[in-house]
Amino acid sequence: MSAKILDGKAIAAEVRAEVATKVAERRRAGKPRPGLAVVLVGDNPASQVYVRNKHKACAEVGFHSELHELPASVSQDELLEVVDALNADPAINGILVQLPLPAQINPEAVIERILPTKDVDGFHPYNVGRLSLRMPVLRPCTPKGVMTLLERTGQALEGLDAVVIGQSNIVGRPMALELLAARCTITVCHSRTKDLAEKARAADILVVAIGRERFVPGDWIKPGAMVIDVGMNRDAAGKLCGDVDVDAAREHASWITPVPGGVGPMTIASLLENTLQAADLAG
Repeated sequence: MSAKILDGKAIAAEVRAEVATKVAERRRAGKPRPGLAVVLVGDNPASQVYVRNKHKACAEVGFHSELHELPASVSQDELLEVVDALNADPAINGILVQLPLPAQINPEAVIERILPTKDVDGFHPYNVGRLSLRMPVLRPCTPKGVMTLLERTGQALEGLDAVVIGQSNIVGRPMALELLAARCTITVCHSRTKDLAEKARAADILVVAIGRERFVPGDWIKPGAMVIDVGMNRDAAGKLCGDVDVDAAREHASWITPVPGGVGPMTIASLLENTLQAADLAG
């Protein structure tokens, strides 16, 4: 068996085209462009790359976008003042504060300060709570993008055994809620999980999001499984790689995401969908 590649770059392009069409329809109806504000604190190189990609994607689909750059020394109160101003700005439908934040800032306080209706990252407790109750509005972007990838396989998800390795608030926990809503049976694994390899080998859907280079070997993959690699790491040679040994895993899986070009582009595509949704809800 050699797995089919879940091409996140191509699928994200399709999503962006769909969003651009809907934005054009809004404009013809006399409605304003959706507006996204990104707040970048400090000069983390990876964050700067992510922010540039988001700004480029906004321009492509016809959004109004703003970048608010703050020094790494900014205080929490000063950052919250920026969030408050964006909350009050009717031209802004979505607010994204780029993580990670400097040590002096409590990220939970910042996330909770964003209006739930403008929380296009989907991290606010209100939005996570709605997802847990199967009443989603703005869904966390990476898990939402993963679900889009899985849906594009054309495979029925109901009743499948899904294993998520990683329990972060950004990916692992909301990913489990998304899969549960799709009527999968869920196992969430973490650093204290016993018999991790055996749990992984039982998965029809395996989602790995722990940030450890090629942590999952090929022989952990159930024949025919769908494998979603959320990791983004650099190996000793400086090459980008995921949390899964993709070359070995391809010999077992039916579908697999590449790194790069898998989940990453879908996260940005989902952000655009969320911003459009927030604009539509605002009128």
